Amino acid sequence: MTEGLAERRPQSTALPVEIGFLADHGHPPDILHQTVLLASLAGVTADEALLKHGLVGETEFYRALAAELGTAFLTSPQLSREVRYPFSLQAGLAPLAGPKGGFVATPRGAALTRLLTARQAPPLAITTPTGLRRAVFRAKAGSIAGQAASELRNGMPDLALDVSYGQIAILFIALAAVIFFGFLLPLPTLTVLGAVLSPLFLGMIVLRVAATFVSGPVKPAEEPRAGDADLPIYTIITALYREKRVAARLIQALSRLDYPAAKLDIKLVLEADDPETWDALQAIAMPGNVEIVVAPQGSPRTKPRALNVALPLARGRYTVVYDAEDVPDPGQLRLAVARFAELSRNVACLQARLTIDNTDDSWLTRLFTIEYAALFDAFNPGLAEIGSPVPLGGTSNHFRTSILRDIHGWDAWNVTEDADLGIRLARLGYEVVDLPSSTLEEAPVTLRAWMRQRTRWMKGFVQTAASHSRKPWVLLRQLGIWRFCGALVLTWGIVLSALVYPFFSILTLVWWTSEKTLFLTSQQERIGFAYVFTLSLSGAASIFIPALLALHRRRLWRLLPWMPLLPFYYGLVSIAAWRGLWELATATFRWNKTSHGHARTSRSGII
Repeated sequence: MTEGLAERRPQSTALPVEIGFLADHGHPPDILHQTVLLASLAGVTADEALLKHGLVGETEFYRALAAELGTAFLTSPQLSREVRYPFSLQAGLAPLAGPKGGFVATPRGAALTRLLTARQAPPLAITTPTGLRRAVFRAKAGSIAGQAASELRNGMPDLALDVSYGQIAILFIALAAVIFFGFLLPLPTLTVLGAVLSPLFLGMIVLRVAATFVSGPVKPAEEPRAGDADLPIYTIITALYREKRVAARLIQALSRLDYPAAKLDIKLVLEADDPETWDALQAIAMPGNVEIVVAPQGSPRTKPRALNVALPLARGRYTVVYDAEDVPDPGQLRLAVARFAELSRNVACLQARLTIDNTDDSWLTRLFTIEYAALFDAFNPGLAEIGSPVPLGGTSNHFRTSILRDIHGWDAWNVTEDADLGIRLARLGYEVVDLPSSTLEEAPVTLRAWMRQRTRWMKGFVQTAASHSRKPWVLLRQLGIWRFCGALVLTWGIVLSALVYPFFSILTLVWWTSEKTLFLTSQQERIGFAYVFTLSLSGAASIFIPALLALHRRRLWRLLPWMPLLPFYYGLVSIAAWRGLWELATATFRWNKTSHGHARTSRSGII
């Protein structure tokens, strides 16, 4: 067989070894020469360019390779239990089951070149990367599911979610006591509650306003443009569950990214019981750089568990998480690479700016747009600028892949894994930096859908607050006094302010409309009035100042007439917080799925 290979190869000497053999198996030479040019521009091997650009399907490629090597091609190999995850997939080599044993391979790059230039055919069967991945997932389903669910608990138990029923009981007893004494002795109860919580609330107000004024613009002054050959491989992970409505839109949005296709490592993670999304993706002409990974069945059924399934397979130097409905700026990955290059290795994550795409769908999406603008264009960038811990958004987080693996990925049991990860990065000494690049998202259109989503968020913030404050002295030692205060404000401050918001709002209204306010006779009454006045005025400032500045930066002044409804909107957030507490006790780890694909309008033009 070796002599036959030697006789045929001179016909394709102008082509690299890793793709030259295809000319002898019916593939047009002009396509192969085009591939050489693409590979040269991107700085990758020719086989990588060929497959990632979809010029030849992976089944055709590896079937031709098997024929060239004179060995078996297996569409669905049966692997030995000795297979190792994820190392067998990273190496492209796994042991076969059965008495004869042997190995099955999916060689690429240098390994492929060595195989094709060897003097003797190796004792290998050949399969596709997809075939090998599916075979490994069949053989190791249980351990993959277990690793995705418990990686953080096993690696860093002190930083993993640990909310016991005892903690939940204590929290509910405390709240019940506050409600009981609030009805029995309303004024003394609110006075004591206000005195105890006012440092936390005032800290949150000061942090919101201060962070707003140090945050930067929504776009960089100039966008760097490195050569394609200088760019690293970039991994994109997207978890999908019941997302058939937006599957085609997602692929279209990812195809718009201004990044070499041969250097994109895109992984779409599906659940095993979601045939609708699978069928929707199969109906799309899928780019060659997209892999569909089906997560093994297991608990909990959460987005972070799905992300953890894909993380060990990430090939990129950097990894970004996108949601199914996202439309990121085309230049976002290039900008992230440039920012990482100029920042210290201590910067583990860049948070891009999230903004709502379907703003004009309803009154709720308009208010959601204002809220997101205040959060991602004013507050969070300011937090990053002053060195505070930053609760990440659930999408468009760009990570150094090595650091993300070192800290054991996401907490699969936390339903706001993004906020938890932001606090965990700070505790471990890493920084989060703002990335002035936008990602458009779809907001829930109906109040019912919004409430389910926000209930999950608030439940997750309670989980995060309880998890990171169970050893406060350790938290203080890790963060230092100022960042420790910031972490408390960004966890318990968010939770408690949402819970007591309606009570303090009612107290303020009663105080301002009471006739006694005009005739304050005692020192106690004057102090109470000053307290309510200060908290009300500063609280309003912390709501409206970030929103006004963010609308100016986004050029969304048309939403200004909706600003007076923000206090009502945050009242809805309070309802969601109380619902989140109830869910924490009754369905601690349930993930309230937000359905997408219902938008009627779009700022991106992609529906």
